[in-house]
Amino acid sequence: MKLPVIRQFYQTQSAENLEKTLEVLEAFTEFRGTTEEDLNVAGELITNICGALEVHSNVNNGMTERDALNGFAQKVLGSIDK
Repeated sequence: MKLPVIRQFYQTQSAENLEKTLEVLEAFTEFRGTTEEDLNVAGELITNICGALEVHSNVNNGMTERDALNGFAQKVLGSIDK
């Protein structure tokens, strides 16, 4: 998870574009010939796209961009600590 990447995705891409990209990446991870390195890169991109989608959702529900970004980061870090 890279907060600057999530911010960039949020600021430059619509939620619809992010959802379509997420679908493609998820399909890519299911290919038989996908290497471990490919999966790691795709997984990082999927995490960042999911973060941007969550930021879109939270901002649409009235949260500031900064609070939405920080909230997502805390959620991820909190899940790692468990």
